[in-house]
Amino acid sequence: MFRRVGLIGLGTMGPGIAARLARGGVDVVAHDIAPEAMERARAMLDIAGGVLDKLGIEPPETGSGTVSFVSSIAEAVDGTDLVIENVPENREIKAATYRAIEPLIGPSVIVATDTSGIPITELQASMDKPDRFVGMHWSNPPHIIPMIEVIGGAATAPATVEAIRDFIRALGLLPVVVKKDVPGFVENRVLYALLREAVDLVERGVIEPEDIDTCVSWGIGYKIAVIGPMALLDMAGMDIYSSVSSFLNQDLCARDDVAPLVRDKMAANTHGIKTGEGIYAYTPERIAELQKERARKLVAIRRILEDRG
Repeated sequence: MFRRVGLIGLGTMGPGIAARLARGGVDVVAHDIAPEAMERARAMLDIAGGVLDKLGIEPPETGSGTVSFVSSIAEAVDGTDLVIENVPENREIKAATYRAIEPLIGPSVIVATDTSGIPITELQASMDKPDRFVGMHWSNPPHIIPMIEVIGGAATAPATVEAIRDFIRALGLLPVVVKKDVPGFVENRVLYALLREAVDLVERGVIEPEDIDTCVSWGIGYKIAVIGPMALLDMAGMDIYSSVSSFLNQDLCARDDVAPLVRDKMAANTHGIKTGEGIYAYTPERIAELQKERARKLVAIRRILEDRG
């Protein structure tokens, strides 16, 4: 069990990761190059803590850990036994971060990346000791969703993968070990397959965005939350899947670039909630309402899935 973790980069995921680690008894030392990101993270810690209270997640007998914010990478990694990198999804930025971290840590310290899908083998090429480098992909919001992917690269030692897997379990979370280092790992490959088809159906005028959201949330999502896709194959039957896929697979979206709908939104600087408009329009008040509403529902669903009602 790691007791002191350096967290480099706060962004969207950082505050939730820090809050969940601290609730598990871990001391977290966090750093971001942007002062406003650290201020935002400080403000979000109490909110995340309140959500953890509603989930009934208690600290260990030794008590909760702490979260502190420091002004340099050197301070963040000093005395740590695990460093989690959570900087933007940019290969060059990540490589520069690893080059800054590695001279400051001992040879036994593990460096984990929260990348959403850049292959671990590619990222660990920037490390002098790639055997201590591993993927630790949290799912957003990280303080609510208990599943974390663990991915070893070509040079990652099996013991490194095992150490992160065991750490996740010790926190009461759910490690999923990805056996092959493929782009996007598993969660995002499945998610992006769904998003590709959803965007294509909207672009083709088959359905409105509001209606596909209803269809997926109350159809596929409702079911998949309880019955995973491989179990769903058994429930439906291989004969049904074989029959439908024999003609449907030919018509599914197979584009290998970014859809025009998304490119147009990017060109107009309408990225979604972060810019106040994307597929839908958002006021600051509506954003705050959505954050509270979604957190409440995710907490309720998790409690039900854990048979805690």
